[in-house]
Amino acid sequence: MSDIQSNSEKRIVYSCSGCADVGELADQVSRKLRKDGYAKASGSCLAGIGAGFSSFIDAAKEVETVVTVDGCPVGCAKKIIENIGITPQAIFLTELGVVKGQTAVTPELINQMTQSVAKKLS
Repeated sequence: MSDIQSNSEKRIVYSCSGCADVGELADQVSRKLRKDGYAKASGSCLAGIGAGFSSFIDAAKEVETVVTVDGCPVGCAKKIIENIGITPQAIFLTELGVVKGQTAVTPELINQMTQSVAKKLS
């Protein structure tokens, strides 16, 4: 088991899931990070945090590291997490080379961005 996987229960990943192509990509990258064992596979929901549900907020506060993956610099996921008093490790996919409004979300790009995010955070 890699160090990344051995720490997965200490990490939770949230993503923006905006309607822009980069929001879709952020969602898919976050799902792949969880599926690949980088972070907890379950436990919380960004929409639930935004709605103020205590069980979702508590789940975010119980882990050592909260990661947000936003498609663009607007940073919706990051701001929602900051609103509950947590400073996340924030990733913006546009800083990794994708362009909002010009990015085809393909399996290859999802894999590439997932690897880039995991590397950036390790």
